[in-house]
Amino acid sequence: MSALPTGPRAPELSKTPADAPPSRPAGPRRRRRTVPARPAVLAAQLGLAVLLVAGWELGSRTGVVDPFFFSSPAAVAGRIGQWLGSGEIAGHLLTTLLEAALALVIGGVLGLGIGFLLARARTLAAVLDPYIKVLNALPRVVLAPIFLLWFGLGIWSKVAFGVTLVFFIVFFNTYQGVREVDRVLVDNARMLGAKESQLIRHVLLPSAMSWIFSSLHTSVGFAIVGAVVGEYLGASDGMGYLIAQAEGTFDTTGVFAGMVVLSVVVVAIDLLVNRVERRLLRWQPARERAHR
Repeated sequence: MSALPTGPRAPELSKTPADAPPSRPAGPRRRRRTVPARPAVLAAQLGLAVLLVAGWELGSRTGVVDPFFFSSPAAVAGRIGQWLGSGEIAGHLLTTLLEAALALVIGGVLGLGIGFLLARARTLAAVLDPYIKVLNALPRVVLAPIFLLWFGLGIWSKVAFGVTLVFFIVFFNTYQGVREVDRVLVDNARMLGAKESQLIRHVLLPSAMSWIFSSLHTSVGFAIVGAVVGEYLGASDGMGYLIAQAEGTFDTTGVFAGMVVLSVVVVAIDLLVNRVERRLLRWQPARERAHR
């Protein structure tokens, strides 16, 4: 791995104004890119969603889309309302959320800790590098039946499968984020007498926080995917089990309803992560936060 730059290059003081290159002729100023207003973005997102749902419903009513294979938004909304009214979906959703939360916490803590460790211990990172690449290259779906044999049909087989998805996302982002910290900043902290724990808390962790939160946005979806796939392969409850039961009876409305519920949950959790991220990264310049 290439060494990090030690800092900005010092200007050459030997040049005189006469040696400086001629200034560029004045011309039209390049317009500065502005961040679109949030209400406009939300309106565009909502408009696109309405357009897609309306097109789907119109297609199913006119026969362009076969309702047997694709159902319809009205039927999907009716099924979700039926689940909510009977309370059938509550237990399945809570089971899936519990499995996803445990997978996210365990995989995130392991990825964060090991990522920090290997980023600081370069010799150990070089030794473990091929093994980490081999483990990351393993197809995760192949591991799901093995976890079912090891941990049974309970929640822990789904948690273990979700951990394998979350861990590598958090690990690689944390590892790269710590390695990208400005070396001059680290050296200055050491010169001031900072210990390793203080260096991690006050320099490395804040500097790598953007990388860590970037991995969390992706990990939320993968944690739920791990729980649902594990339930789909073998479980007695959960959203994956509910979708598998609907699929087994060719109930496309139930399949789409389960996917819609999971999508809404993922969006809600991602919004929560966004709020936490903005609160913890208030120290960043406003321009950097605006792009998040």
